[in-house]
Amino acid sequence: MACMKLGSKADAFRREGNSWFCTTGLPSDITIEVGEVLFHLHKFPLLSKSGLLEKLIREKPEEGEEGCSVNLTDIPFGPKAFELAAKFCYNIKFELTASNVVYLRCAADYLEMTEEISEGNLVSQSDDFLNRYVLRGWKDTIRALQTCDDVLPQAEELQIVKRLIESLARKASTDPNMFGWPIMQIGPSQSPGGSVLWNGISTGAKPINRSSDWWYEDVSSLSLPLYKKLISVMESRGVTQELIAGSLSFYAKRHLPGLNRRESVSDTSCRFDSKVLASSLSEEEQKHLLEEIDQLLPFQKGLASSRILFGLLRTAIILRASEKCLSNLERRIGMQLDQAALEDLLIPNISEAVETLYDVDRVQRILDHFVAMDQDNFGGASPALAHPWLQESEREELCRLMDCQKLSLEACTHAAQNERLPLRAVVQVLFFEQLHLRSSIAGCLLMSDNLDGSRPLQSGVQVSNREHQVLKLGMDSMRNRVSELEKECSSLREDIEKLGREKKKLGFRIIKSQICSSNDGLASKERLASEEVEKQKHLKQK
Repeated sequence: MACMKLGSKADAFRREGNSWFCTTGLPSDITIEVGEVLFHLHKFPLLSKSGLLEKLIREKPEEGEEGCSVNLTDIPFGPKAFELAAKFCYNIKFELTASNVVYLRCAADYLEMTEEISEGNLVSQSDDFLNRYVLRGWKDTIRALQTCDDVLPQAEELQIVKRLIESLARKASTDPNMFGWPIMQIGPSQSPGGSVLWNGISTGAKPINRSSDWWYEDVSSLSLPLYKKLISVMESRGVTQELIAGSLSFYAKRHLPGLNRRESVSDTSCRFDSKVLASSLSEEEQKHLLEEIDQLLPFQKGLASSRILFGLLRTAIILRASEKCLSNLERRIGMQLDQAALEDLLIPNISEAVETLYDVDRVQRILDHFVAMDQDNFGGASPALAHPWLQESEREELCRLMDCQKLSLEACTHAAQNERLPLRAVVQVLFFEQLHLRSSIAGCLLMSDNLDGSRPLQSGVQVSNREHQVLKLGMDSMRNRVSELEKECSSLREDIEKLGREKKKLGFRIIKSQICSSNDGLASKERLASEEVEKQKHLKQK
């Protein structure tokens, strides 16, 4: 643990009961009352370091031989913090560590031990130690953050909690092999036997390869308010949901003893000491903790194991958690009911109103959630619409599996209007839709020619003229539709040519050549069909 020695004089503080005395050979002329502890000290060392004590002492008149008395009941961390601050004023030796720097920094701010009063005062000394040593080490940052619970309002006001949490979040989101000693990977600084080398000499220390969940156990020692702040900052820094859920599960198993009763003794995920399992939290505190974990746990399938979720549900039932918490846990279990074991479904019934041994109604609700989720996933016409986060390359791979020639008219229309489809897929859909439409036009023309040739001449001139008009209207509407499609293809062809000139991709040039050649062939077929229609008209008029 990092430490910094302050002061140069030997310890002259002596305690007798609830009183502290400074044995410097001079009689005490001031008494500082901190809670139930009295400090019999001297004015001059205190006045030279503390702006607050200077103000209070000047306001106090002399009170006989005992001197003046000052009450400091509001000082952060009480007598322990003032003892170290007083030793600093007397230049007595003591160590500044990660375990005392936070409350000592808060006490220094309360006592106004700033640079304006004295150069190298306690505020600057504690800030310097915090920045240079504590925030650079993982373990020291954890120790310092654990001490913030006793002075949480002052530590938050001084931004100490924020700095410590951001330091932890930054380290947790970084590869563990990038910081710390000894070196934790095989490299030139490692001997063939596997031990770490220091200046070419084997130290005998074995490198440790840490996994991405190496920080679970350390952060689980934090109190719930500080842990919630840490998880929130980690999420904002991009720590994966899997790691967040894993840390929450570890934290729950450490502080909720009911979750560990059904865990296997050989479970390596429970790395903490069994003594820690005897949680000191009351039932009401455990209930509050469980509800907070439910709120923090990401609502996504597979992030937490089914065994953990069932354990949380059983504990929530016993602790009589809120209906919202119970409902959320039932939904989480229903999302991954296929991963549950048979024994997990045996939820004891603690209600006195129902005589069944197990809670059948709760299992039924879990099953309903599972069935509803299954219908939502597979009942839609296009499940891919539920995945808008797919990358462009992934969308192109999916569209390659689609056969545009087999799409219906409704599917083609939907694909042409879908902004999420890649441009290549939209062009293919429009191209094959144009082919289908022109083939339909050619088929209608051939069918009308065959019908006109096989119909008897005595059918009447009026009937043939009426059918001819209907056919003409149908042809006009088809030509208008073909014209619109050609305009759309032309605009898309221009866009593709622009992209081809910029990116010079082979795929776009191939599509362009295919569309051009196909359009030329179809245009010639349309001209032949039109000429054939004109010939039929002339024959009918004659």
